[in-house]
Amino acid sequence: MMDFFISSAHAQAAAPQGGGAMFNLLFIGGMFVLFYLILWRPQSKRAKEHRELVSNLSKGDEVLTAGGILGKVTKVSAEYITVEVANGVELNLQKASVSAALPKGTIKSIDA
Repeated sequence: MMDFFISSAHAQAAAPQGGGAMFNLLFIGGMFVLFYLILWRPQSKRAKEHRELVSNLSKGDEVLTAGGILGKVTKVSAEYITVEVANGVELNLQKASVSAALPKGTIKSIDA
């Protein structure tokens, strides 16, 4: 008699799981590909270019540091460079602080 007042609960049939799992794997794989293309690859390319810039520094190059100092390289060692920023004023800097090598004559064109 209780069944007349309270209806029995019936479970629904489970949805097929085959397509959902495959979609999830493709979604995660797509996220990794997107991560590689947007973040990892450009960053490694910039790091490679900076390593080449730092390794090719030589005496007489005009450089711009990450701190905004503009000067001419007067001495190069394994880890450090000496940069002349004014007549008789030289700074010892780490090679990694160089952000750009400028064309010859840049300092003279700015001073004039």
